[in-house]
Amino acid sequence: MLNPITSNSKYTINYALVWSLIIGAHFAVLHWYYGLSVGISSADSLLFNVFFAFLGISLWNLVRYGKSNQNFVNLFISHIVSSLLIIGFWLISGYLILRYAISDVHYLSFLDSSFPWRIISGIFYYSLFILVYYVVVYYQDIQSKIKQEANLKTLIKEVELKALKNQINPHFLFNSLNSVSSLTITSPQKAQEMIIKLSEYLRYSLSNEEQQITTLKTELDNIKLYLEIEKIRFGDRLSFQFNCDDKSLKSSIPAMILQPLFENAIKHGVYESVETIHIKLDCEVNDQTLKISLQNDFDKDAKQTKGEGIGLKNTRERLFLIYKKNDLLMIDKLENLFTVSIKIPQND
Repeated sequence: MLNPITSNSKYTINYALVWSLIIGAHFAVLHWYYGLSVGISSADSLLFNVFFAFLGISLWNLVRYGKSNQNFVNLFISHIVSSLLIIGFWLISGYLILRYAISDVHYLSFLDSSFPWRIISGIFYYSLFILVYYVVVYYQDIQSKIKQEANLKTLIKEVELKALKNQINPHFLFNSLNSVSSLTITSPQKAQEMIIKLSEYLRYSLSNEEQQITTLKTELDNIKLYLEIEKIRFGDRLSFQFNCDDKSLKSSIPAMILQPLFENAIKHGVYESVETIHIKLDCEVNDQTLKISLQNDFDKDAKQTKGEGIGLKNTRERLFLIYKKNDLLMIDKLENLFTVSIKIPQND
């Protein structure tokens, strides 16, 4: 850590101004209260105060290298010894210089009689410097720990986001491979078409593996690949519609955030129905928020597929990790209509 006084020009200037005020006050007391001449008052105030101003800067090293000593008694003793050495050196040096430089009898008498209060002022200066330096050291330590903690939280957040994101692809891949397995028997041509679509989808996913934020348009292009894969299997039983204007398509959105929602719509809608299931996506930007509504109908009389709701849970957790809000995903189930609503804050 650098000396807080000399590491910043602004602090150095303020430090010099403070000592200028102290020198001025010292001069005023000597000249107008004790009646010393201008020259003698100036020499006394400048020598003692400028000398300690430079000594005070060097005290930083004492605090900086001594802070690792956690034993209070040893720390206290080290400051007692250092204060005696520094204050003693300051007083004796200043005393000898002025005594040999000034021959005025009245001043020399004053110099001898002022020794006790100079000791007191030296102790005050030393204590003030040490106190300020310790405050600076502990403040810097706290700021360093806060920065480290923030970096650690960011790292943990990135790891958690990546873990949640990576849970999506294996889940979809498992379902797709099962579909391909079925189609190889019933419709080899559709199986081949599905494998080609699947390779395009995986190529896209791998190329965007490290990207956390993308545009809605990019996300929907990926979703269309997914739906085309599923439509090969389900045919007319799957119908989808996107209603998104240009402003919405340019909005920012976490990559792969919609994938589990569409998986959920197909799993709990198309899987259990013999009728056409309609999936509808509506998007709009309002009050710096991208609002997404995904609806799908389902056969309310059909036996619903049981699951752990991993897709919706992952989506909710990812939204919370990114935006620190718990109300960004809402679920509504009425009659034969299932709706998932998402709000994505926009920073623009």
